[in-house]
Amino acid sequence: MNVKEAIEKLNLKILVEGDLEREITDCYIGDLLSWVMGRAGEDSIWLTVMGNINSIAVATLADVSCIVLVENATLDEDAKAKAEALDITILGCEENSYKLATKIYELLK
Repeated sequence: MNVKEAIEKLNLKILVEGDLEREITDCYIGDLLSWVMGRAGEDSIWLTVMGNINSIAVATLADVSCIVLVENATLDEDAKAKAEALDITILGCEENSYKLATKIYELLK
C-alpha cells in the first residue's frame, strides 16, 4: 500500500503533502521520540501525537513513509514548514493509535 491509498482507505486528512506514492510496509506507534528514532522501521506509517519540529527530525532519521497525528493532535507551524521543505507527508485523524493501527494491520497483511 502507498500513502495515497492509506489516505483513501483510512479516511486520513492531509496536513502536509509529501510523496504520496511512497510505499508503506509497516506501522509504528510511539510518542517518545528517542525511542521511535531507534525503532521505527524504514517505510513505516508512524502514529503519534507529537506534532512538533522534533518529530520531523525523527521522521527523517527513521525514514518513515509518513506521520499520522492521531486523536486530532495539532501540527505546529515550525513543524509544518520543515515537513514541507523536506517533502514529509503528515496526516491527521480523529481515531486513537490502537484503532487506526488495527485497520492498518488489516490493510498490510
